[in-house]
Amino acid sequence: MATIESLLETIKKNYPEADLTPIQEAYNFAFKAHETQSRASGETYINHPLAAAQYLAEMKLDKPIIIAALLHDVPEDTGVSLETIEENFGSDVAGMVSGVTKLGHIKYRGVERYIENLRKMFVAVAQDVRIMIIKFADRLHNLQTIDALPEKKRQRIALESLEIFAPIAGRLGMGEIKGQLEDLSFKYTDPENYAWINKILTENFEQSKTHLEEVRLETEAELKKSGIKIISLKGRLKHIYSLYKKLLRYNKDIKNVRDIVALRVVVETIADCYATLGIVHKLWHPVPNRIKDYIAQLKPNGYQSLHTTVLCHDNQVIEFQIRTEAMNEEAEYGVAAYWHYKEQNKGTPKQIAWIKELEEIQKNAMANLSDIENLKIDFFQNRIFVWTPKGDIIDLPEHATPVDFAYAIHTDIGNKCVACRVNSLLSKLDSSLRNGDMVEIIVDKKRKGPNPEWADFVKTRSAREHIRLYAKSSISVWLKDRLPFTNKGKEKSHQ
Repeated sequence: MATIESLLETIKKNYPEADLTPIQEAYNFAFKAHETQSRASGETYINHPLAAAQYLAEMKLDKPIIIAALLHDVPEDTGVSLETIEENFGSDVAGMVSGVTKLGHIKYRGVERYIENLRKMFVAVAQDVRIMIIKFADRLHNLQTIDALPEKKRQRIALESLEIFAPIAGRLGMGEIKGQLEDLSFKYTDPENYAWINKILTENFEQSKTHLEEVRLETEAELKKSGIKIISLKGRLKHIYSLYKKLLRYNKDIKNVRDIVALRVVVETIADCYATLGIVHKLWHPVPNRIKDYIAQLKPNGYQSLHTTVLCHDNQVIEFQIRTEAMNEEAEYGVAAYWHYKEQNKGTPKQIAWIKELEEIQKNAMANLSDIENLKIDFFQNRIFVWTPKGDIIDLPEHATPVDFAYAIHTDIGNKCVACRVNSLLSKLDSSLRNGDMVEIIVDKKRKGPNPEWADFVKTRSAREHIRLYAKSSISVWLKDRLPFTNKGKEKSHQ
């Protein structure tokens, strides 16, 4: 259980020169505001904001975010106003608290409320991504203490966490938060399959932990002998929900999943990453077509790492993930890592580009379920990088088609495309693109517009809207040319 002492200690460890007085003052303020309250579990209420703040402190976030986390429930659950918070802690903290308070009113109530909930989420992310980061910490602790709630409420919180919060965390590159949100929610949304997957993970770990430790020690010794400084080298188990989704793709055959157990190597530099990969391949036999270089070609959400699957003792399979410390923090905490690394002038996180897109999306009303499904494909599905012949990179959702690619380049390219080449070979316009494909769009400048049937197979909202918009305008022109009106707008008589 988090305490103010553990919180201050964590902040001091991350920022040795930090003045901890504002943190202590925020804690005292929140403690007094919540003094007479307790949670459904019976514990003192202050434990909740403390837990959220502790989680953010462990992510190495800065003081304003941690202060806002300590205060995030004060306006909604006590008699203290936002104005009072602003007077005591400034407008930046008050703005974050206000945003979290507004998100607190979101409740999962089926499709109609889901549409409105997503819109509110997008507004919050576009306004200040730190609001969502605080909300993730808040939700993680709520899920960890959810057993004290009635079953119906547990189901609602778990569903909205799985359907709304986790996908947004994933899109922001916050892989560890996404995994925790999914696993904690999955336990309540589908307890039977949760138990099944948990059993698989436990059995696999028990069977492989001795072998894994042997491989870890041999790898560590070889890296040290080569002069590579190891920041950390430890095993990790695949997240429960992630494994469940992967098993569904493989007809529930566990033999097809190679990354249940992995060794994660964190080293100092990018050069050390590649040197480590060479040493791993010298020690163990690499599995063909299982080497992935996400450092040279990072994932669209900013993820960077080297992955390789190798055969070790007795032909047992182990995946190695090799990365720097900065890559590791960005893989786990995504956009949140920016507030730690901005102190070291590391620049703006790649995920900010997606947040800018949300500013446009949230301005347009989402009216029905099809809008939501399209949006989930556009923004929450896994992403791929596809190349133009000139070497430009286009970021698309997984399974996007050449038509989606064409519209991502320019509306006119999409409207006039007639064929395509994928990796120099002619391909169908409705084929699914894969990460790393090089796509060339062939256009007919005389073509007036897209085939309306393309709307049935494109995957991106942008492509679908352009196709439908053209179809709608074409019908309008057709009708205008054929309606019996004179130049003065008067109807002609019919013979």
